[in-house]
Amino acid sequence: MNMEVTQQGVQPPPPPNRIEEMRIPVVMMRDILLKTMFRKNLDLVTDISEAICLPRAVTQELVDMARTQLLLEATGTLNANSGNEMGYQLTDAGKQRALDALAQSEYFGAMPVPLSVYSEQIKRQSIRSIQITRQELTSAMGHLVLPNNLLDQLGPAVSAGRSILMYGPPGNGKSSISNGIRDAMGDKIYVPRAIEYSGQVITVYDPIVHSKAEVETDDPNSLRRRRTFDTRYVRCERPTVITGGELTLDMLDLVYNPTARTYQAPLQLKATGGIFIVDDLGRQAEPPQNLVNRWIVPLEESKDILALQSGEKFEVPFDTLAIFSTNFHPNEIFDQAALRRIFYKIKIDGPNQADFLKIFAMVAKKKKMPLSEPALVHLLKKKYPTINNVYANYQPVFLIDQMISICEFEGIPNQMSPELIDRAWANMFVKDEAIVR
Repeated sequence: MNMEVTQQGVQPPPPPNRIEEMRIPVVMMRDILLKTMFRKNLDLVTDISEAICLPRAVTQELVDMARTQLLLEATGTLNANSGNEMGYQLTDAGKQRALDALAQSEYFGAMPVPLSVYSEQIKRQSIRSIQITRQELTSAMGHLVLPNNLLDQLGPAVSAGRSILMYGPPGNGKSSISNGIRDAMGDKIYVPRAIEYSGQVITVYDPIVHSKAEVETDDPNSLRRRRTFDTRYVRCERPTVITGGELTLDMLDLVYNPTARTYQAPLQLKATGGIFIVDDLGRQAEPPQNLVNRWIVPLEESKDILALQSGEKFEVPFDTLAIFSTNFHPNEIFDQAALRRIFYKIKIDGPNQADFLKIFAMVAKKKKMPLSEPALVHLLKKKYPTINNVYANYQPVFLIDQMISICEFEGIPNQMSPELIDRAWANMFVKDEAIVR
């Protein structure tokens, strides 16, 4: 099987044709069918198949199985509005079985995908098989002014799909670069609504994390609905999970819902096939060393280890580009063993004066602020020498926003001058002085 992933598309998961292809316990499938019919008050196979995300033929097999077990019965009426479909309803035994099953797990709806089957799809859409060209990366970073050699380092790191540590002074676009990397990955992947392991359901698809791609429409001239892929999956943009100072180690574990008796996938599993960004590393409650230690096995072996409530541990694929971003020097927060596990270390410095002026001009144009040569000369000759001519990417936006606010307050058109530069500059730094108590 060709596992290559291209920018043109990912091989979709094929829909199952028979119950035997599902590789889920038959009793579990039957119970989800009954719970879904009970909770959603469904009686037509077409509607049921849509709700449990299975082809109609497979759904009919499950319905027929439940009928032989006297859990479902035909209503004896044909629905003229739905192509003369036969209706089905739960028998008293079926209602009781649905209630018993709901007591064990509140999960109903889309049939879960077995972990082993999902692992096969991960290979078909692996982030490590993407080959991003210089042109694609440059296009995604087009709104940023970057040093010429930075793309030389970023390109191979992104194409490898392993792990990247970006470090350097604050305010120089590490987060923007991370987002640019995400934008360069223009293809779509398939995210399971839920997966199954050892009879447990783990929900994966999360509308907050996953951006659903356009829905493929059915052919109106076709007598049968076309299912071009297994609809237990949702076709999405490659996911991006961004965490910052709020990240804790328990956020990387399965989340158990004791009421529903189901699990929710941890952040890194939701990010499978995409990017996991740990921003502001060093600002978390957990020491950076501890966080990276948690990632050692996933980074080295491309697998993660999760645990159920019972204590049973199991492996899941780790197919994620991990990007760590920090304002600290790596040697301050990691030992050499931890640094060795991160494949690419890229220093993001502030711009030189020429690039700073490019950024300043771009921001001014975007915000409709006229440039003033006297103001710029004052900024470069009088203000920056006071901070040893250290430039940062955030400063043009900060200074121009400050001057716009001042102009609005004073009731004058947007403009810049040495005086306005001084007033804006005063808000960018806090003087180091003693406070009298």
